[in-house]
Amino acid sequence: MSIQAVIWDLGGVLVRTENYVPRRTLAGRFGMTFEEIEDFVFSGESGNRAQRGEISVEQHWENQRKELGLSPVEMQVFRDQFWQGDRLDTDLVAYIRQLRQSYKTGLLSNAFSDLRAVVSEIWKFADAFNEMIISAEVGLVKPDPRIYHLALERLGVVPEAAVFIDDYIHNVEGARAVNMHAIHFRDPQQTRSELQDLLNGSRP
Repeated sequence: MSIQAVIWDLGGVLVRTENYVPRRTLAGRFGMTFEEIEDFVFSGESGNRAQRGEISVEQHWENQRKELGLSPVEMQVFRDQFWQGDRLDTDLVAYIRQLRQSYKTGLLSNAFSDLRAVVSEIWKFADAFNEMIISAEVGLVKPDPRIYHLALERLGVVPEAAVFIDDYIHNVEGARAVNMHAIHFRDPQQTRSELQDLLNGSRP
C-alpha cells in the first residue's frame, strides 16, 4: 500500500535542545541533574496531568512555582532559561512543507495546552500540517494506541498508509503496534533518508 501521510513528533524532532548549558546551569542551581529537571517539568505529576489536559499549562507552571518556592518573576526567569537552548529545525519544517504538496502531514505531540498557539503564533509553522493532534487537547498521550488511531482518523488514512516519526523508541513501537510504519528519529539526515526510502518503496 502506498504511503499517504507522514506524521511527526515535535519535541526532540522538530524542536531540539542544541545548547545544553542553560538547562544544566538551571538544574545545578536547584540541586538537580539535567535529567531530573527535565522530569520535573515534563514527567512529574503536574507535567503528566498537563500533558493529558487535566490541568492547563498555566496551572502546571503555578504548581511548579509553588514547589520550587519561587516568586512569579523568578518563575518566569526559570521558564525562560529552561527553554533557552531549544531550537526549531527550520530546514526540517521546510522539508515537511514540501512533503505536504504530495502527502498529508500531521503533528502528533505529547504537549501542554499552549502548544497550538506556540506553533501557530510564535514559531509560525502550523501551515506545514493538515492536522495537529496535541495530547492536552485530546486527553490521550503516546504511546496509547487511541491517540495514533485518532491521528489516522483525522488525516483520513489507514495505519498501513501512514509513517510516524518520533525520537522516543516506545512511541515508535506504539505506532508500529497499530500497524503504522514508524521511524526512530536520531538526526535529520538519517530520518529523511529512511523516510525517502519508505516513500520511494511505496510508489506503484
